[in-house]
Amino acid sequence: MPPPAPQPGVIPLRPLTTGEVLNGAFATFGRYWKPLIGVMAAVQGIGILVVAAALAITFAATYDRFSALFGPAPGAGPEGSDVAALFLSFVPAGVVLLVTITVGAAMFTALCPALVQEAVLGRAVTFGVLWRRGWSRLPAVLGTVLLTALTAGGPAILLYAICVPLIIMSADLDGSGPPVAVPLLLLGTLLCVPFSIWITARFSLAPAAAVCEGLGPVAALRRSARLVRDGWWKVFGTWLLGHLVAMVVGYVIQMPFGFVGMFGFFPNMPGPGDPSPEVSALIFPFLFYAATLTLGGVVSSLFQFSFPQLVVALIYVDQRMRKENLAAALTATAFPAPSADPEQG
Repeated sequence: MPPPAPQPGVIPLRPLTTGEVLNGAFATFGRYWKPLIGVMAAVQGIGILVVAAALAITFAATYDRFSALFGPAPGAGPEGSDVAALFLSFVPAGVVLLVTITVGAAMFTALCPALVQEAVLGRAVTFGVLWRRGWSRLPAVLGTVLLTALTAGGPAILLYAICVPLIIMSADLDGSGPPVAVPLLLLGTLLCVPFSIWITARFSLAPAAAVCEGLGPVAALRRSARLVRDGWWKVFGTWLLGHLVAMVVGYVIQMPFGFVGMFGFFPNMPGPGDPSPEVSALIFPFLFYAATLTLGGVVSSLFQFSFPQLVVALIYVDQRMRKENLAAALTATAFPAPSADPEQG
Protein backbone atom coordinates (compact mmCIF):
# COMPACT_ATOMS: atom_id res chain seq x y z
CA MET A 1 0.00 0.00 0.00
CA PRO A 2 1.52 3.35 -1.02
CA PRO A 3 2.21 5.85 1.75
CA PRO A 4 -0.29 8.68 2.17
CA ALA A 5 0.42 11.86 0.26
CA PRO A 6 1.95 14.70 2.27
CA GLN A 7 -0.49 17.34 3.46
CA PRO A 8 1.18 20.50 4.75
CA GLY A 9 -2.00 22.54 4.30
CA VAL A 10 -5.67 22.15 3.53
CA ILE A 11 -5.40 19.38 0.90
CA PRO A 12 -3.21 16.33 0.30
CA LEU A 13 -0.62 16.98 -2.39
CA ARG A 14 -1.98 14.59 -5.02
CA PRO A 15 -4.89 14.58 -7.50
CA LEU A 16 -8.07 15.29 -5.58
CA THR A 17 -11.56 13.85 -5.53
CA THR A 18 -14.58 16.14 -5.66
CA GLY A 19 -15.17 15.64 -1.94
CA GLU A 20 -11.58 16.60 -1.15
CA VAL A 21 -11.93 19.78 -3.19
CA LEU A 22 -15.04 20.78 -1.21
CA ASN A 23 -13.44 19.80 2.10
CA GLY A 24 -10.37 21.82 1.16
CA ALA A 25 -12.53 24.87 0.46
CA PHE A 26 -14.25 24.51 3.85
CA ALA A 27 -10.86 24.05 5.55
CA THR A 28 -9.45 27.14 3.81
CA PHE A 29 -12.42 29.25 4.84
CA GLY A 30 -12.27 27.92 8.42
CA ARG A 31 -8.55 28.58 8.85
CA TYR A 32 -8.26 31.89 7.02
CA TRP A 33 -11.69 33.46 7.44
CA LYS A 34 -10.35 36.46 9.38
CA PRO A 35 -8.09 37.92 6.66
CA LEU A 36 -10.45 36.82 3.89
CA ILE A 37 -13.58 38.33 5.41
CA GLY A 38 -11.58 41.36 6.56
CA VAL A 39 -10.41 42.20 3.04
CA MET A 40 -13.83 41.46 1.52
CA ALA A 41 -15.52 43.69 4.11
CA ALA A 42 -12.99 46.45 3.41
CA VAL A 43 -13.69 46.21 -0.33
CA GLN A 44 -17.43 46.35 0.33
CA GLY A 45 -17.00 49.33 2.63
CA ILE A 46 -14.96 51.24 0.05
CA GLY A 47 -17.53 50.43 -2.62
CA ILE A 48 -20.39 51.66 -0.43
CA LEU A 49 -18.55 54.92 0.27
CA VAL A 50 -17.85 55.48 -3.44
CA VAL A 51 -21.48 54.86 -4.43
CA ALA A 52 -22.77 57.00 -1.53
CA ALA A 53 -20.49 59.84 -2.59
CA ALA A 54 -21.73 59.58 -6.20
CA LEU A 55 -25.35 59.67 -5.03
CA ALA A 56 -24.68 62.60 -2.69
CA ILE A 57 -23.07 64.60 -5.50
CA THR A 58 -25.99 63.77 -7.79
CA PHE A 59 -28.56 64.84 -5.18
CA ALA A 60 -26.70 68.08 -4.55
CA ALA A 61 -26.47 68.84 -8.28
CA THR A 62 -30.16 68.05 -8.94
CA TYR A 63 -31.74 69.61 -5.85
CA ASP A 64 -33.54 72.25 -7.94
CA ARG A 65 -34.96 69.58 -10.22
CA PHE A 66 -36.22 67.63 -7.20
CA SER A 67 -37.98 70.77 -5.98
CA ALA A 68 -39.58 71.33 -9.37
CA LEU A 69 -40.69 67.72 -9.62
CA PHE A 70 -41.96 67.04 -6.09
CA GLY A 71 -43.05 70.55 -5.15
CA PRO A 72 -45.05 71.85 -8.11
CA ALA A 73 -47.46 74.74 -7.82
CA PRO A 74 -51.03 73.89 -6.67
CA GLY A 75 -52.97 72.31 -9.50
CA ALA A 76 -49.88 71.79 -11.65
CA GLY A 77 -48.27 68.46 -12.36
CA PRO A 78 -44.62 67.70 -12.99
CA GLU A 79 -43.32 68.43 -16.46
CA GLY A 80 -42.19 65.49 -18.56
CA SER A 81 -38.93 67.26 -19.32
CA ASP A 82 -38.21 67.57 -15.58
CA VAL A 83 -38.80 63.84 -15.08
CA ALA A 84 -36.54 62.96 -18.02
CA ALA A 85 -33.81 65.36 -16.87
CA LEU A 86 -33.94 63.97 -13.33
CA PHE A 87 -33.69 60.41 -14.63
CA LEU A 88 -30.72 61.24 -16.87
CA SER A 89 -28.93 63.00 -14.04
CA PHE A 90 -28.73 59.68 -12.15
CA VAL A 91 -27.15 57.82 -15.08
CA PRO A 92 -23.57 58.72 -13.99
CA ALA A 93 -24.31 57.43 -10.48
CA GLY A 94 -25.65 54.22 -12.02
CA VAL A 95 -22.46 53.84 -14.04
CA VAL A 96 -20.41 54.35 -10.88
CA LEU A 97 -22.51 51.67 -9.15
CA LEU A 98 -21.98 49.21 -12.03
CA VAL A 99 -18.24 49.84 -12.17
CA THR A 100 -17.93 49.53 -8.39
CA ILE A 101 -19.77 46.20 -8.35
CA THR A 102 -17.66 44.85 -11.23
CA VAL A 103 -14.33 45.92 -9.71
CA GLY A 104 -15.37 44.64 -6.28
CA ALA A 105 -16.36 41.26 -7.71
CA ALA A 106 -13.02 41.05 -9.54
CA MET A 107 -11.18 41.86 -6.30
CA PHE A 108 -13.08 39.09 -4.49
CA THR A 109 -12.19 36.73 -7.35
CA ALA A 110 -8.50 37.64 -7.07
CA LEU A 111 -8.38 37.09 -3.30
CA CYS A 112 -9.32 33.40 -3.26
CA PRO A 113 -6.57 32.05 -5.56
CA ALA A 114 -4.02 34.15 -3.66
CA LEU A 115 -5.27 32.65 -0.41
CA VAL A 116 -5.39 29.07 -1.72
CA GLN A 117 -1.84 29.43 -3.04
CA GLU A 118 -0.67 29.80 0.57
CA ALA A 119 -3.29 27.52 2.15
CA VAL A 120 -2.16 24.41 0.25
CA LEU A 121 1.28 24.88 1.84
CA GLY A 122 -0.11 25.66 5.31
CA ARG A 123 1.39 29.14 5.40
CA ALA A 124 0.03 31.96 7.53
CA VAL A 125 -1.73 34.81 5.71
CA THR A 126 -2.33 38.30 7.07
CA PHE A 127 -4.77 41.00 6.02
CA GLY A 128 -2.01 43.15 4.52
CA VAL A 129 -0.44 40.34 2.52
CA LEU A 130 -3.79 39.22 1.11
CA TRP A 131 -4.80 42.79 0.27
CA ARG A 132 -1.56 43.55 -1.58
CA ARG A 133 -1.65 40.25 -3.44
CA GLY A 134 -5.25 40.70 -4.57
CA TRP A 135 -4.77 44.37 -5.47
CA SER A 136 -1.64 43.68 -7.55
CA ARG A 137 -3.46 41.12 -9.72
CA LEU A 138 -6.78 43.00 -9.89
CA PRO A 139 -6.32 44.39 -13.45
CA ALA A 140 -5.49 40.96 -14.89
CA VAL A 141 -8.37 39.25 -13.07
CA LEU A 142 -10.76 42.03 -14.10
CA GLY A 143 -9.69 41.48 -17.69
CA THR A 144 -10.37 37.73 -17.48
CA VAL A 145 -13.81 38.34 -15.95
CA LEU A 146 -14.82 40.86 -18.62
CA LEU A 147 -13.45 38.79 -21.51
CA THR A 148 -15.20 35.65 -20.23
CA ALA A 149 -18.49 37.51 -19.84
CA LEU A 150 -18.15 39.03 -23.32
CA THR A 151 -17.30 35.69 -24.92
CA ALA A 152 -20.03 33.77 -23.10
CA GLY A 153 -22.73 36.42 -23.49
CA GLY A 154 -21.75 37.90 -26.85
CA PRO A 155 -23.85 35.58 -29.04
CA ALA A 156 -26.93 36.15 -26.86
CA ILE A 157 -26.46 39.93 -26.98
CA LEU A 158 -26.13 39.81 -30.77
CA LEU A 159 -29.19 37.57 -31.04
CA TYR A 160 -31.36 39.92 -28.98
CA ALA A 161 -30.00 42.97 -30.81
CA ILE A 162 -31.24 41.46 -34.08
CA CYS A 163 -34.47 39.75 -33.03
CA VAL A 164 -36.00 42.28 -30.64
CA PRO A 165 -36.12 45.14 -33.20
CA LEU A 166 -37.56 42.70 -35.77
CA ILE A 167 -40.26 41.66 -33.32
CA ILE A 168 -41.14 45.29 -32.58
CA MET A 169 -41.25 46.18 -36.28
CA SER A 170 -43.38 43.12 -37.10
CA ALA A 171 -45.84 43.97 -34.32
CA ASP A 172 -46.21 47.50 -35.68
CA LEU A 173 -46.72 46.37 -39.28
CA ASP A 174 -48.92 43.35 -38.81
CA GLY A 175 -50.69 42.38 -35.60
CA SER A 176 -52.34 39.26 -37.02
CA GLY A 177 -49.99 36.78 -35.36
CA PRO A 178 -46.69 36.31 -33.58
CA PRO A 179 -43.71 37.71 -35.52
CA VAL A 180 -41.45 35.30 -37.38
CA ALA A 181 -38.50 36.45 -35.26
CA VAL A 182 -40.05 34.98 -32.08
CA PRO A 183 -39.27 31.32 -32.87
CA LEU A 184 -35.83 32.42 -34.08
CA LEU A 185 -35.26 34.15 -30.73
CA LEU A 186 -36.39 31.08 -28.77
CA LEU A 187 -34.26 28.70 -30.84
CA GLY A 188 -31.26 30.99 -30.59
CA THR A 189 -31.66 31.25 -26.82
CA LEU A 190 -31.75 27.45 -26.50
CA LEU A 191 -28.49 27.30 -28.45
CA CYS A 192 -26.82 30.19 -26.62
CA VAL A 193 -27.38 28.84 -23.10
CA PRO A 194 -25.32 25.63 -23.54
CA PHE A 195 -22.62 27.62 -25.35
CA SER A 196 -22.43 30.14 -22.50
CA ILE A 197 -22.18 27.37 -19.90
CA TRP A 198 -19.44 25.63 -21.91
CA ILE A 199 -17.41 28.83 -22.29
CA THR A 200 -17.85 29.79 -18.63
CA ALA A 201 -16.52 26.41 -17.44
CA ARG A 202 -13.75 26.42 -20.04
CA PHE A 203 -12.45 29.81 -18.84
CA SER A 204 -13.33 29.34 -15.15
CA LEU A 205 -9.70 28.75 -14.12
CA ALA A 206 -8.43 31.94 -15.80
CA PRO A 207 -8.56 34.14 -12.66
CA ALA A 208 -6.55 31.55 -10.71
CA ALA A 209 -3.99 31.36 -13.52
CA ALA A 210 -3.77 35.15 -13.64
CA VAL A 211 -3.09 35.32 -9.88
CA CYS A 212 -0.89 32.25 -9.34
CA GLU A 213 1.15 32.46 -12.55
CA GLY A 214 1.15 36.22 -13.11
CA LEU A 215 -0.44 35.93 -16.56
CA GLY A 216 -2.29 38.59 -18.51
CA PRO A 217 -5.99 38.24 -19.31
CA VAL A 218 -5.67 36.61 -22.75
CA ALA A 219 -2.85 34.29 -21.67
CA ALA A 220 -4.86 33.31 -18.57
CA LEU A 221 -7.88 32.40 -20.71
CA ARG A 222 -5.70 30.22 -22.94
CA ARG A 223 -4.12 28.64 -19.88
CA SER A 224 -7.54 27.83 -18.42
CA ALA A 225 -8.66 26.26 -21.70
CA ARG A 226 -5.61 23.98 -21.70
CA LEU A 227 -6.13 22.93 -18.08
CA VAL A 228 -9.85 22.24 -18.57
CA ARG A 229 -9.31 20.27 -21.80
CA ASP A 230 -10.21 16.56 -21.39
CA GLY A 231 -11.71 17.30 -17.98
CA TRP A 232 -14.56 19.69 -18.75
CA TRP A 233 -17.30 17.61 -17.10
CA LYS A 234 -15.33 17.16 -13.87
CA VAL A 235 -14.50 20.87 -13.70
CA PHE A 236 -18.08 21.89 -14.47
CA GLY A 237 -19.60 19.38 -12.02
CA THR A 238 -17.33 20.43 -9.15
CA TRP A 239 -17.86 24.12 -9.98
CA LEU A 240 -21.65 23.66 -10.01
CA LEU A 241 -21.60 21.63 -6.79
CA GLY A 242 -19.54 24.35 -5.09
CA HIS A 243 -22.16 26.95 -5.97
CA LEU A 244 -25.00 24.71 -4.75
CA VAL A 245 -23.24 24.06 -1.44
CA ALA A 246 -22.62 27.79 -1.04
CA MET A 247 -26.32 28.53 -1.60
CA VAL A 248 -27.45 25.94 0.96
CA VAL A 249 -24.91 26.94 3.61
CA GLY A 250 -25.60 30.63 2.97
CA TYR A 251 -29.31 30.04 3.55
CA VAL A 252 -28.55 28.16 6.77
CA ILE A 253 -26.36 31.07 7.92
CA GLN A 254 -29.10 33.60 7.22
CA MET A 255 -31.94 31.70 8.94
CA PRO A 256 -30.94 32.49 12.57
CA PHE A 257 -30.80 36.20 11.79
CA GLY A 258 -34.39 36.06 10.53
CA PHE A 259 -35.56 34.26 13.68
CA VAL A 260 -33.77 36.77 15.93
CA GLY A 261 -35.37 39.63 14.02
CA MET A 262 -38.84 38.14 14.49
CA PHE A 263 -38.39 38.18 18.29
CA GLY A 264 -38.65 41.97 18.15
CA PHE A 265 -42.32 41.67 17.18
CA PHE A 266 -43.32 39.31 20.00
CA PRO A 267 -43.74 41.94 22.80
CA ASN A 268 -46.08 43.94 20.54
CA MET A 269 -48.22 41.05 19.31
CA PRO A 270 -51.79 41.35 20.64
CA GLY A 271 -53.34 38.51 22.56
CA PRO A 272 -56.85 37.14 22.07
CA GLY A 273 -59.33 40.00 22.29
CA ASP A 274 -56.64 42.69 22.54
CA PRO A 275 -56.82 45.69 20.20
CA SER A 276 -54.37 45.89 17.32
CA PRO A 277 -51.14 47.71 18.20
CA GLU A 278 -50.57 51.20 16.89
CA VAL A 279 -48.32 51.68 13.90
CA SER A 280 -45.85 53.73 15.95
CA ALA A 281 -45.31 50.76 18.28
CA LEU A 282 -44.24 48.59 15.34
CA ILE A 283 -41.61 50.97 13.92
CA PHE A 284 -38.75 49.85 16.17
CA PRO A 285 -39.52 46.09 15.81
CA PHE A 286 -39.65 46.53 12.05
CA LEU A 287 -36.33 48.41 11.99
CA PHE A 288 -34.76 45.73 14.21
CA TYR A 289 -36.07 43.00 11.91
CA ALA A 290 -34.77 44.81 8.81
CA ALA A 291 -31.36 45.36 10.45
CA THR A 292 -30.96 41.71 11.43
CA LEU A 293 -32.00 40.55 7.96
CA THR A 294 -29.51 42.95 6.39
CA LEU A 295 -26.73 41.76 8.68
CA GLY A 296 -27.58 38.14 7.94
CA GLY A 297 -27.61 38.88 4.23
CA VAL A 298 -24.16 40.48 4.40
CA VAL A 299 -22.67 37.59 6.38
CA SER A 300 -24.32 35.05 4.11
CA SER A 301 -23.20 36.81 0.92
CA LEU A 302 -19.58 36.86 2.09
CA PHE A 303 -19.62 33.07 2.35
CA GLN A 304 -21.75 32.52 -0.75
CA PHE A 305 -19.31 34.45 -2.92
CA SER A 306 -16.02 33.32 -1.41
CA PHE A 307 -16.71 29.58 -1.13
CA PRO A 308 -17.26 28.90 -4.87
CA GLN A 309 -14.14 30.94 -5.66
CA LEU A 310 -12.14 28.84 -3.21
CA VAL A 311 -13.51 25.72 -4.91
CA VAL A 312 -12.45 27.02 -8.34
CA ALA A 313 -8.96 27.86 -7.05
CA LEU A 314 -8.61 24.31 -5.69
CA ILE A 315 -9.85 22.89 -9.02
CA TYR A 316 -7.02 24.84 -10.65
CA VAL A 317 -4.50 23.28 -8.25
CA ASP A 318 -6.01 19.82 -8.83
CA GLN A 319 -5.83 20.13 -12.62
CA ARG A 320 -2.19 21.17 -12.44
CA MET A 321 -1.38 18.26 -10.14
CA ARG A 322 -3.07 15.89 -12.59
CA LYS A 323 -1.47 17.25 -15.77
CA GLU A 324 1.79 18.91 -14.71
CA ASN A 325 2.92 17.04 -11.58
CA LEU A 326 2.49 20.18 -9.50
CA ALA A 327 2.30 17.99 -6.38
CA ALA A 328 6.04 17.29 -6.60
CA ALA A 329 6.88 20.99 -6.80
CA LEU A 330 4.56 21.80 -3.90
CA THR A 331 6.02 18.98 -1.80
CA ALA A 332 9.55 20.24 -2.47
CA THR A 333 8.47 23.75 -1.44
CA ALA A 334 6.67 22.59 1.70
CA PHE A 335 9.37 20.13 2.77
CA PRO A 336 12.72 21.38 1.43
CA ALA A 337 15.57 18.92 1.49
CA PRO A 338 18.21 19.65 4.15
CA SER A 339 21.27 21.37 2.76
CA ALA A 340 24.48 19.37 2.64
CA ASP A 341 27.01 19.94 5.42
CA PRO A 342 30.00 21.72 3.84
CA GLU A 343 32.39 19.95 6.28
CA GLN A 344 31.34 16.58 4.79
CA GLY A 345 31.65 17.72 1.17
